[in-house]
Amino acid sequence: MRSDDPRSQRERMLAGDPYLASDPELLQHSRRALRLVERYNRTSVDDPEERRSILADLLGRVGDGVEIRPPFYCDYGAQIRIGARTFVNFNLVALDVAAITIGDDVQIGPNVQLLTPTHPTEPEARRAKLEAARPIAIGDNVWLGGGVIVCPGVRIGDNTVVGAGAVVTRDLPARVVAVGNPARVVRSV
Repeated sequence: MRSDDPRSQRERMLAGDPYLASDPELLQHSRRALRLVERYNRTSVDDPEERRSILADLLGRVGDGVEIRPPFYCDYGAQIRIGARTFVNFNLVALDVAAITIGDDVQIGPNVQLLTPTHPTEPEARRAKLEAARPIAIGDNVWLGGGVIVCPGVRIGDNTVVGAGAVVTRDLPARVVAVGNPARVVRSV
């Protein structure tokens, strides 16, 4: 991180450049999201309007017919955009330091992690608490099986299936089935 960079830490974060997560402005945004997430996770299944209202306040975009089963966790919320008719099962962790875009008709199994943050490999930069992030994009009609981990910068093409427990470290094309750690394409659909 250059010391002569006039941008705020939030501007650096949104640009995908190294930033300090401990910045007071970023902490304020994170605390707001954590409060909304806490509220969401306490909602009743019998009150879908309250759930929808909280998600609309928390997330950057929520399409029609989206269902996210609590518990749900995110960093900021505002960087998450979810398309219509998407279903998210229990315990999604969506670390949205960079944008997370989820298409229409996506199915996300339990215990899935969408992880945009990256950390330096150099010890000094890591000790200085620098981090950065790369966006994640999940196409339409994708199915992420239970326990899938999607790493920073990954794009998953439309109509792709990712098998349970897979760790997606690289882009996956449309219309394939991928499994394993690291995830690899095993067939087309």
